[in-house]
Amino acid sequence: MSHIHFIGGEKGGVGKSLVSRVLAQYFIDWNIPFRGFDTDRSHGALLRFYGDFSAPIALDQHDSLDPLIERALEDPQGRILVDLAAQTQQSLAAWIEDSGVLDFAAEHNMTLTWWHVMDTGRDSVDLLRKWLDQFGGRLKLVLVLNEVRGDRFDILDASGERERAEQLGASVIHLRRLPDTTMQKIDQQSASFWAALNHPDRATAGLGMLERQRVKVWLNRAYGDISKLAL
Repeated sequence: MSHIHFIGGEKGGVGKSLVSRVLAQYFIDWNIPFRGFDTDRSHGALLRFYGDFSAPIALDQHDSLDPLIERALEDPQGRILVDLAAQTQQSLAAWIEDSGVLDFAAEHNMTLTWWHVMDTGRDSVDLLRKWLDQFGGRLKLVLVLNEVRGDRFDILDASGERERAEQLGASVIHLRRLPDTTMQKIDQQSASFWAALNHPDRATAGLGMLERQRVKVWLNRAYGDISKLAL
């Protein structure tokens, strides 16, 4: 079965690229073949941190995303990972609807998964509501509650949209917050999470021993949630 994973959420700054990096490292660590595609031409995280596994892809034409389907069909044992830039959901939705992608995927035993990355703000809830109105129950959904700005998702819980999503078959995972200073050091070195964990030289990876340990604990917690999903 072919699998395509879209990492979205539409809103900038909620952690879409971070989730893409975690998922890329998960595939690598678990020896799951994958190919990443990055839609952000100027600040592509997959291209920067996992360049050996990734390629750029544009969303400026009606057929821009067709290669994703073709690549998935060529390698049904692999995974396609798409890191979506902010404000690209409309283009993606148009491609899905105008090309009959969901029907095509069903005919060819292909699973499409939308990872909706959220922070604690109301904007994320409103965007989830719009997504559910359009695709709820038609596309596999994973809600990623990113604790980058806090761990209380009261607005989401009060809205009823999480319950609605779960009733439509969505899975919910949490991405715990990694200390800003640690993440900044990793980003400054343009290091993959593997490099951050395995380079003992502070000058190479930028991290001390306990910082590497914190990254390891954080990543393993994320893996624990991800491993419960059928990827």
